Formats: sequence, C-alpha cells, structure tokens
Amino acid sequence: MSDKLKEPQSRFGRIADLADSDKPREKALAQGISSLSNAELLAIILGSGIPGKSVIQLSQEMLAHCKNKLQKLARLSIDDLTKNFEGVGPAKAISLIAAFELGLRHNDEEIADDPVITSSENVFHIMRSRLGRISHEEFWVLMLSRNNRVIYEQRISIGGTSSTMADAKIIYKSAIDKMAEAIILVHNHPSGNINPSPEDDRLTAKIKEAGKVLDIQVLDHVIITQNKYFSYADNGRL
Repeated sequence: MSDKLKEPQSRFGRIADLADSDKPREKALAQGISSLSNAELLAIILGSGIPGKSVIQLSQEMLAHCKNKLQKLARLSIDDLTKNFEGVGPAKAISLIAAFELGLRHNDEEIADDPVITSSENVFHIMRSRLGRISHEEFWVLMLSRNNRVIYEQRISIGGTSSTMADAKIIYKSAIDKMAEAIILVHNHPSGNINPSPEDDRLTAKIKEAGKVLDIQVLDHVIITQNKYFSYADNGRL
C-alpha cells in the first residue's frame, strides 16, 4: 500500500480499545447489524480515531457536520473528507466512499433489467442512484419501446452546479438509432429544489415539439433531487 494511504493506528482511538459496551462489532454480533446506529456503522468502516478521540466520537462529529444526514455525507469527496475531519486520511476517506458506492450498486441491481415504466415514481427509483447525490447537473434520456419498457438509458450532457444543456438533435438521433417509440427526459437539481426553472420549461417544450415531427412522444420530464422529484406529466405541464 502507498505510504500516502497508510494511517497510524493509535491505541487511543481503535475500536479494540473501547469499552466492551461501546464496541460496535461486538454489538453487531450479539444483536445483529441492524441494531447499530449510524455512528456505530461509520465507526466500523473508519476503524480507528486519533489520540484523545475515539472512532465513535470521530464518527459522531462527521455525522453532526452533515446534520446527521447520510445523503450529505455520501456527497463529500475524498478531498472534502480529509480537509474537514481531523483523523480522516485518504485511506479512511476511500473506505467510506467505497461503502457508499457499494450501496448504490446494490440498489441498481435490485432494479429489474429492462424495467417497464408505469409511473414517474418508476423513473425516480431507476435514476436516483445516478443523479440523487452528485453535485453537478446531468441530463439523461430513457428510451422506451412501444409497451414503455426501457431499452436504453443515455446521458446527454454534464453541466455545472445549476444548469446543463441538452441538444434535441443528439437526443433524437440516439432515439432513432435505438428504435425508441417514446422517451422520458430526466435531470437533477443538486440544490435540492425540485421546481422547474423557466429554462427547464423552454427545453421541455422544444424537445417535445421536435418529437412530433419524428413521431416519438415525450412521455415525461422528471427532475430529481436526493429524496424528491418533480414530474411534468403528473403536474399537467407536458
């Protein structure tokens, strides 16, 4: 392992040096992993604290910094983690980010191959793992068969923290190549505000109008945040 990824294992902060009642691994063995608090789960991933601060205390401080929201913690980069928390070096940061990434991949595997879209909630569940926790905007298109089965998912563009662009020509070229009968537009708002912007409205109308010429229907435009979404179709705005 690179020296940059090695971190001292101080006897002041290891899980093994905690009182028996404070050891999350022993608690998990005795009571099951679901009995652990978020701080205890985080402590297992981190493994050790620093002199004068146990790993449990470090975990609690990290959660408090994120207002006890795992979604906020999951959005922090390696650089954010190492700069904001004393005792968190590259190895701990990578371990934590890897744990969150495994969770996302697990969620993705639970989604059936080629799912059928029956509601905007289906779209939210399919795309949340991709778009819910990133700090920049991305624009995606779901391409559907005649029975609304997803046959392809394509990222159209990557933007900044408050906007991204989508070219109707690129969208419909791909839709034609995939023999799509309909499409659903999807993008995220990192700010957490699910309300469409005037630019969102203009872009939706432009793409929908272009689809009429090609006989490819725009079924919805869904805006996703970490735990909420807005559907143009559900709100009668499509």
